[in-house]
Amino acid sequence: MEYVTLSNGVKMPMIGYGTFQITDAALCEECVGHALESGYRLIDTAAAYMNEGAVGSAVKHSGIARQELFITTKLWIQDAGYDAAMRAFDTSMKKLGLDYLDLYLIHQPFGDYYGAWRAMERLYEEGAVRAIGVSNFSPERLVDLCMNHPIHPMVNQIEIHPFYQQQEARQVMEAYGVVPQAWGPLSEGQKDIFHNKILLQIAGDHGKTTAQVMLRWHFQQGVPTIPKTVHLKRMRENLDICDFALTPKEMEAIAAMDIGHSEIIDHRRFCTARQLNSVRIHG
Repeated sequence: MEYVTLSNGVKMPMIGYGTFQITDAALCEECVGHALESGYRLIDTAAAYMNEGAVGSAVKHSGIARQELFITTKLWIQDAGYDAAMRAFDTSMKKLGLDYLDLYLIHQPFGDYYGAWRAMERLYEEGAVRAIGVSNFSPERLVDLCMNHPIHPMVNQIEIHPFYQQQEARQVMEAYGVVPQAWGPLSEGQKDIFHNKILLQIAGDHGKTTAQVMLRWHFQQGVPTIPKTVHLKRMRENLDICDFALTPKEMEAIAAMDIGHSEIIDHRRFCTARQLNSVRIHG
């Protein structure tokens, strides 16, 4: 496993296993178990995914030493604010069955995320969390947070894939020492990306799948990824990207695929803010 070093010296795996939309507890536990058996050491979950318990159970039964694993979970909007975030962290830890967390993220840039960040700073300083960060923060919100708090986010988990490459956002993150981590690195299959002609040509030249080409594209730019699949064969394929390299010409061809916007979710639209703020994950 290759690693990226965060601003505080913590090493994070370059490829992790994402659990978004795996809400069935039995299936989630089985998938996370298969991922760990296949060699994944970073498991990404969230309170809003409603599967922290299943993830924790899979980790417990894996037999893998805790220090070898990197577990991420996220704070939902409903629990933004200092006191609420502290309570939500305790709830997540009980569900996960862990003594400490490797990475805790503010899931969305809405609600009282200032108060939530102060809680995360405390958790980090007390050693309950090895690293803290945010998710889906646009450049201006990230800069605002960084300029008004002593501890900067170590990670910003955002949508990055060939159709939405976020070059400006990544430049801003680099300036503030924030590591970008790509959710949806395979574009969630949007625009029939697995059959894109450019990617198919490159994949054929290397004897790889289009998914492997996309993950290698991220890897060569130093962008960690958390692909999600429930199929064991694809889990293993997604890890198998270290025995080939994309040429500069191939990297340029993929760079030209950028359409400059997301077709999955736009966090800057009022309807997105209204929709996400309406989601309740507990009473």
